[in-house]
Amino acid sequence: MLILIVPLMKTFTEKIIEFNQSLNYDGTLPAGIRIMNPFRDDHQVVEISSEFYRKFYDDPQPRHLILGINPGRFGAGITGIPFTDTKHLMNDCGISYNGRQTHEPSSVFVYDVIKTYGGIKTFYSDFYIGAVCPLGFVIRDANGKEKNFNYYDSQELTEAVYPFILQNIHKQLAFGVARDVCFCFGTGKNEAFLRKLNNQHGFFDRIIALEHPRFVMQYKAREKQLYIDKYIKAFGLIRNEVQD
Repeated sequence: MLILIVPLMKTFTEKIIEFNQSLNYDGTLPAGIRIMNPFRDDHQVVEISSEFYRKFYDDPQPRHLILGINPGRFGAGITGIPFTDTKHLMNDCGISYNGRQTHEPSSVFVYDVIKTYGGIKTFYSDFYIGAVCPLGFVIRDANGKEKNFNYYDSQELTEAVYPFILQNIHKQLAFGVARDVCFCFGTGKNEAFLRKLNNQHGFFDRIIALEHPRFVMQYKAREKQLYIDKYIKAFGLIRNEVQD
């Protein structure tokens, strides 16, 4: 009797954890710029992020992809989870953390959106947040203090990490994300870069760009609710399409 062994389908959790643990940039960077890889810089990040993804993504269902810019020092740079600082990791996600406490304005805005959308479980059942460049960068200012640096802040850096970015967008698509719509955090350089990539490679049918959470919190804090409403309206499109 022939017995067929059918391999079990990997869950979203397993795909994300494998992706995070395999992240590595071994190319050359412009002088003065350092790569930030939290999954290799701090062993606790792997444990924290893995617990998060097992808690909210342990199923095979597809999600819609949200792409930010690249990890920052006080959000994903500490927790390994985009737009999640240690405060929201503990208070909202219910995951314990021992170490330096961080507060990131972008995380505050995103979790306000998540609450309005219907809560953490509902939101993370529909969306996976990644980044155009899944590893971050830092540079020292004139006083020797490290600051976040974006992949597009230097043409030389953009060119250096371009193959890395392209490779890892393909890897994130392989998670099984929906490709009808991608949401982009950032209506300036991040949107322009992602649209150019999409025109060349046809990743998504459509890209919807939203003002970056950091921009809202830094320059439009008094109008925060208007931007939350804008996010909710945009995210609601995927529910309408499913219902149709």
